Amino acid sequence: RKTATLPTRLWVAPPTKMDAAQLTDEGYYSTFGTAGARMEMPGCSLCMGNQARVEPGCSVVSTSTRNFPNRLGQGSNVYLASAELAAVASIEGKLPTVDQYMKYMADVDATASDTYRYLNFDELPEFVEASDKVEISEEMREAAKKLSIL
Repeated sequence: RKTATLPTRLWVAPPTKMDAAQLTDEGYYSTFGTAGARMEMPGCSLCMGNQARVEPGCSVVSTSTRNFPNRLGQGSNVYLASAELAAVASIEGKLPTVDQYMKYMADVDATASDTYRYLNFDELPEFVEASDKVEISEEMREAAKKLSIL
């Protein structure tokens, strides 16, 4: 029996371990995994070219901060996008029209306070608790003062 190659692939690489834990706690890792997404280590795994290669000549929508010729595959076209645009493109299997994008964003806007809550990590109890335990040496404090950080 002959099977066709999926027209799209999804790699998920959370920016931090905290984000990965949140995605796991909320069940998203399971959802993405069941849908066939490739789960990557949090951090710069894909930014560093961690074996994410696409078929020659493919187009890629990426939330990475890097883009250069052949970055993800021979002759690949890499389009840098927001997380929202990348999500819509993964659902549609192509770059959406403005109308398609706005339709999805209406749903996102309706749940924005929940969707974007993780951006306020300084308000998440787990983060605040963990940050209260961080010790900063006097040497680091002095260096930070010289840089006007503290």
